[in-house]
Amino acid sequence: MKKEIISKLHSSFELVVNQNEDVEYWFARDLQMLLGYTQWRNFLLVIDKAKMACFNAKQDVLDHFADVSKMVVLGSGAKRDIEDIILTRYACYLIAQNGDPKKDEIAFAMNYFAVQTRKQELLEQRLKNWERLQAREKLSISEKELSGFIFQKGIDSIGFGRIRSKGDHALFGGKSTIDMKLILGVPSNRPLADFLPTITIKAKDFANELTNVNIRKINQLTETEISKEHVKNNKDVRGLLLKSGIKPEDLPVEEDLKKVERKVKAEDKKLLKTTKKLKKK
Repeated sequence: MKKEIISKLHSSFELVVNQNEDVEYWFARDLQMLLGYTQWRNFLLVIDKAKMACFNAKQDVLDHFADVSKMVVLGSGAKRDIEDIILTRYACYLIAQNGDPKKDEIAFAMNYFAVQTRKQELLEQRLKNWERLQAREKLSISEKELSGFIFQKGIDSIGFGRIRSKGDHALFGGKSTIDMKLILGVPSNRPLADFLPTITIKAKDFANELTNVNIRKINQLTETEISKEHVKNNKDVRGLLLKSGIKPEDLPVEEDLKKVERKVKAEDKKLLKTTKKLKKK
């Protein structure tokens, strides 16, 4: 996510936070707008899913969701009561989790509410880690799909390994998977992708997707033909990167994604422990 988008969303989210003594809370109507829902009835469906997630986590729903009514001024100048819901940080996080993570607003909200600090620079790092994890998960899915297609063609796991290795050789400008592990200091028993930057992970995923689309169309393909297709797609993706001045083999190693995943999960677990509950009347 671009820094200017993060800055804009950060400012918007900061404007609607409320505090009563030591309890932070948000109004659902405000969150509805921030998350891009135009219809209150549609947003209520998301809130219902979040309440169920809260219940399944063995939490008292009323500690985090409180129904209220608010007086609003209509365009005509008349006033009327509307229903609203007061939400804790944990409730907002659960609501965001039930949105579409491909939307910038939802992705930002998931991370904004997951961490206790509201400092923008720390949120930026959290978002960077989260996006890298999302890219890695998507790469795993496209690799599984590719391996499934390849096994259907009668090619074994060793053959799949050769195809994938040739793809890496094309993407990294003639450097093999083993070469890249040596360059980046990646343990031999760990996937290279766990140490790559987000842009390279996405590049590998895109090449996989292209291969999946093309080999799906043809019933009879040999290992050589699939390798040729996969190499071509990786070369094409490399070409796109080079046009932007990016050489994937020259990008620095990133933090082990296993460690990043543990950090993100630890922050998520800490959220519930540190969220102040709503005071029941």
